[in-house]
Amino acid sequence: MTEYTSDLLRLLSSRGYVHQVTDAAGLDALAAKQIVPGYIGFDPTAPSLHVGSLVQIMLLRRLQQAGHKPIVLMGGGTGKVGDPSFKDEARKLMTEETIAANIASIKTVFENFLTFGDGPTDAVMLDNAQWLDALEYLPFLRDYGQHFSVNRMLSFNSVKLRLDREQSLSFLEFNYMILQAYDFLELSRRQACRLQMGGSDQWGNIVNGIELSRRVDGTEVFGVTTPLITTADGGKMGKTMSGAVWLNPDQLGHYDYWQFWRNTDDRDVGRFLRLFTDIPLDEIARLEALEGAEINEAKKILANAATAMCRGEAAALEAAETARRTFEEGSVGDALPTHAVAGSITVVDALIALGLCASKGEARRKIGEGAIRIDDVAVTDPAAEIAVTRQTKLSFGKKRHGLLTPAS
Repeated sequence: MTEYTSDLLRLLSSRGYVHQVTDAAGLDALAAKQIVPGYIGFDPTAPSLHVGSLVQIMLLRRLQQAGHKPIVLMGGGTGKVGDPSFKDEARKLMTEETIAANIASIKTVFENFLTFGDGPTDAVMLDNAQWLDALEYLPFLRDYGQHFSVNRMLSFNSVKLRLDREQSLSFLEFNYMILQAYDFLELSRRQACRLQMGGSDQWGNIVNGIELSRRVDGTEVFGVTTPLITTADGGKMGKTMSGAVWLNPDQLGHYDYWQFWRNTDDRDVGRFLRLFTDIPLDEIARLEALEGAEINEAKKILANAATAMCRGEAAALEAAETARRTFEEGSVGDALPTHAVAGSITVVDALIALGLCASKGEARRKIGEGAIRIDDVAVTDPAAEIAVTRQTKLSFGKKRHGLLTPAS
């Protein structure tokens, strides 16, 4: 591990956030001597962000914890275009009213992770529509278009992916990386922003912004990307059988959010504790060394800490108590039916094996009606399979439950 002098890069490195840095020595030196304003952009494509965005939110939290200034940039302007990075197809264009409503809803989550205010290290939230909406096309092309090489833009992986698959990449989307680069230039001018952070898929966009700031204003700015966060089984972080794990409580209940973290794969516990909680590293080292049934205690600690940070302490306590009653006391005081599974089983077969449904036809019908839940998360695909690597609860309605357990 690289030895850094700044609290910022030491913190990010020790907790596993660093994938690429444009100039590690330069950023390290800057962060060691002054407050560094840094930003991450978020597109308001839905009323809530999901767990897949959480590593970026935590990155802003770490920035503030290290004594620097987080800037949350909402893409009210770029959201009208859509980011083509590693997407299989173009995003549907949203109305201004939808974008505004989504931003208002998303704002509420950030207040749980960051301290906002007017102080030198207080977080601020901005909307790039503030400057992008006012741009005039021909002056923008004249002043900034000259600094972008189409040849180079075509070489970025986010663009090559679409072209290699022979999928349409509209000129509208192609403009996105120019607009994001311009965001960095504007934030450098308006907020003395010296750092852009993002996922590894944003590397090309970040580099464009750094080069634009240097060429137009002669300002030295930096970029940091995080590794792609996948689960131990190779899945995408934040995706479950029933869909996205939303951060806003009106999109996903507290217990379902808590249960997502409780269901973490044994192999991911230590990494997720470092990324998504404030638990000290020495305590995390102790927790991730637990084996067998004891690792479940570490998962509960992860679930409690992650839920408390996003939803509040009361929500975490309530969710943990609900889980305790369900799994330790059984359903309404009765022992739950169990079925041992070697490997995986379809939801339909599991419902029959547990006696929750009498036939495959009934099982499919109840799944279609939204009456079936896996670990309290609704399942809608009758063909879905459950990989039974741990105790898994299957529910029919609110009062009938069964447990799937790994065959020994």
